[in-house]
Amino acid sequence: MGRLPSCFTLVAAIVVVVAGSLTLGDEPKGWHLAGRSPEDYVVDLERDVARPGMSAVLKSHVPEPADFGTLMQSFGAGPYRGERIRMTGQVKAIVVEGWAGLWMRVDAAQDHTLHLDNMADRPIKGSHDWTEYSIVLDVPTHSRKIAFGILLSGRGEVWLDDVSFERVGNEVPTTGLKYDRPPSNLDFEE
Repeated sequence: MGRLPSCFTLVAAIVVVVAGSLTLGDEPKGWHLAGRSPEDYVVDLERDVARPGMSAVLKSHVPEPADFGTLMQSFGAGPYRGERIRMTGQVKAIVVEGWAGLWMRVDAAQDHTLHLDNMADRPIKGSHDWTEYSIVLDVPTHSRKIAFGILLSGRGEVWLDDVSFERVGNEVPTTGLKYDRPPSNLDFEE
């Protein structure tokens, strides 16, 4: 058998690096692994023939994860203050036994949560091919930070690709938990 061309060796080396699991501290550039039990999850970067380019994969690597893991990042809210924004991402699920979801959180000073949507009311479960999901939240003028990512609670795998943010008008309804409601039924009589 003849010697392989040098370009083949380079491609093989890239595949080996890409196919290995990334753990805490070794995540894709700009992202980090977090959650209540991040040690129970790993991140892979993989090519999928159904989508061009690289995708991130968050997956459990223990038989019974203690809690959830998330691949996430955050950025300053400045450019979006006073706006309504939509975060959209492409997600693929493989045998998600608990639940998964995109999530976005808008925080004020001292990480006080102003708005949050983690798709708990519309979880991703089971196995699904690439599907577009969206989250829409208001970013109040006193917002400091926007955090976002994908979470997995329990066994399975979720793939994430092509995350984007856009400003939308007030005609687009918000999603997720509402923190601006007054307290109710304080005497438990209702």
